[in-house]
Parts: sequence; C-alpha cells; structure tokens
Amino acid sequence: MQQQGGNNNQHRRPRRVINLNREDEHLQLMNDYFLENLIYTETQFRHRFQIRQQLFNQIVNALSNHNEYFQMRLDAVGRMGLSPLQKCTAAICILAYKSLADCVEEYVRIGQCTTAQWLQKFVRGVNEIFGQEYLRRPNDNDINRLLQIGDAQGFLGMLGYIDCMHWE
Repeated sequence: MQQQGGNNNQHRRPRRVINLNREDEHLQLMNDYFLENLIYTETQFRHRFQIRQQLFNQIVNALSNHNEYFQMRLDAVGRMGLSPLQKCTAAICILAYKSLADCVEEYVRIGQCTTAQWLQKFVRGVNEIFGQEYLRRPNDNDINRLLQIGDAQGFLGMLGYIDCMHWE
C-alpha cells in the first residue's frame, strides 16, 4: 500500500542551470566603472547608482572584510562565484531604484533568488558595520552642524521641516 502523498522524488524535474556568464559580467562592471580606462565617469556612476563611487568602494571593502558571503569563492561546480562588486552593485541598484530583484539580472548577472539573499545580507552587513556611526539618532553636535549647513544653503530651521517639529 502506497503512503498518502507518495514519493516527492518521482515528480521532481531536473533543475535547469542557466549560465549567466558572471565572470564576463564582473569584467564588464570593472571596465565600465572601476579600471583605469573606464567607460563611465564618476558623475555617471553617481547618477546610475545614487551613491558616490568612493562611498560605494568603502562599503564593498568593508563588507568583504566583515562577512564571508561578500568574498569571492568557488561555487559547487568549481567556478568562481559572484564578486563582492557584483553582489553590492545588485543590492545598491535595488535600493537606489526601489526595483525588484529580477530587474538587475541582465546587468549584474545574478538570479532573482540569489539577489534577494544578497540584498538581505547587504542590509544586515551595512547596519552592523556602519550602524553605530551613521544610522543613529543625531546628537546635539549633529543637529547644530545640520542647522548651520541648512542656514548656509538658505533652508532656515531645516530640521523643523524634516521632522515636523514646526507643527503645533
């Protein structure tokens, strides 16, 4: 007598492997933005990724040193895995444009499920590394500095408008 539900292995289809040429895409990313004879300027980088290239590089390096998931390793079949640059580029593109994970697949060559994993690891890593310094509530010195910057730019009392303190 067969058990109810049967054997799940009988109905499994072999998993289809798609070669996304991730090695070539890593080189393309390097040629576009990071090598000496780059194709796009730093201004174009900032426009595309909504972040300064220097800060982007700082985040990539910090994550690579902080978390083994952001280090390039061999995959299950002995090929080089995704580079830290590809993983961070995918996460930053999604965050910059509020896009879906599958929207970066064509440029960065990371599948949708993998991109969603890296996005979670990226956010967690950035919070762990930079949270104490940059993701904290402003102190009195921060507030005074921000008010001075705002005043110099013609935005008097800008914090009152940002956090709605001007409302009764």
